[in-house]
Amino acid sequence: MGDRLLEPLSWGNALIFFLLAVVMLAVVLGFVTYAIYFERKVIGWMQFRKGPNRVGPLGLLQSVADIGKLLLKEDTIPRKADRVLFILAPALCYIPAFAVLAVIPYTNKLYFTDLNVGVLYYVALSGISTLAIVLGGWASNNKYALLGGMRSAAQMISYEVPLVISIVGTVMLTGSMSLRSIVEGQGGGWFWDWNFLPQIIGFAVFVIAAVSELNRTPFDLPEAESELVAGYHVEYSGFRFAFFMLSEYVYVFAIASLMTVLFLGGWHPPAPFLDFVPGIVWFALKFICIVFFLFWLRATFPRVRVDQLMGFGWRVLLPLAILNIFVTAAYMEIFIKR
Repeated sequence: MGDRLLEPLSWGNALIFFLLAVVMLAVVLGFVTYAIYFERKVIGWMQFRKGPNRVGPLGLLQSVADIGKLLLKEDTIPRKADRVLFILAPALCYIPAFAVLAVIPYTNKLYFTDLNVGVLYYVALSGISTLAIVLGGWASNNKYALLGGMRSAAQMISYEVPLVISIVGTVMLTGSMSLRSIVEGQGGGWFWDWNFLPQIIGFAVFVIAAVSELNRTPFDLPEAESELVAGYHVEYSGFRFAFFMLSEYVYVFAIASLMTVLFLGGWHPPAPFLDFVPGIVWFALKFICIVFFLFWLRATFPRVRVDQLMGFGWRVLLPLAILNIFVTAAYMEIFIKR
């Protein structure tokens, strides 16, 4: 797929790119549909409930029915809302979430593009969704939605700083910001050659900051129903509400893929004698484990307070992320011979 980028752009190549994007969109939508089902089943299992079990065999069509209901519901816009921004916000939230997937390498040959600044591309686009959430909250002309939007701005910007700094150590070890090069730098050995061990501090910071960036439990303060009803999207209904939820689960797909690429060796097997298994299988297994971990957190931890959230980000995660840079520099000086 990546080799086609070397060819001159023509109508044929443009059509192929469009079809590949449609296929990727179908894969992502399928993931979102059944990630919701899987999450409800996992949480039900952990809380001694059955979860969805009525619509379709084993409840497999429950998420399909829920999505159909959202698409068919009446689309309402508050009379005093800023109509243009109210309509724009859900799309502005979803488009960057889907666009960041363009730089994720799933195998050595299965990727859309290999940017030499792939890490920066991901960080830059994912930040746009924060603006979309703030816009949605402000345009709704609702004080609860506005509070949810402002919480989101404070939370996501605060945790984006340690998230980005935690990746610096991985970039230092690899010498590249290309995600494909980062994966190739973890290959040819055992699982302890993956970045998560030499970057254990950065990995821990990245995981915690990523959960906060996703607005998921225990950091789902922008959607805290106990005090904000439903947060920044309280005035949204129908397919516009669905777009916000879709963006959240697309980012679950993106962050799990990014974590697999940066720290868990991407498509590389955990041992050399297991390389007969296709790389896409190893990528999928690591990806599924990360997604399960995110669902496990939601079923386990209570929501933290706002002051605890902000204090932890600035007083704990940020110093640890900076410390990781110095530890990585010392590790490279002592153990890596140039």
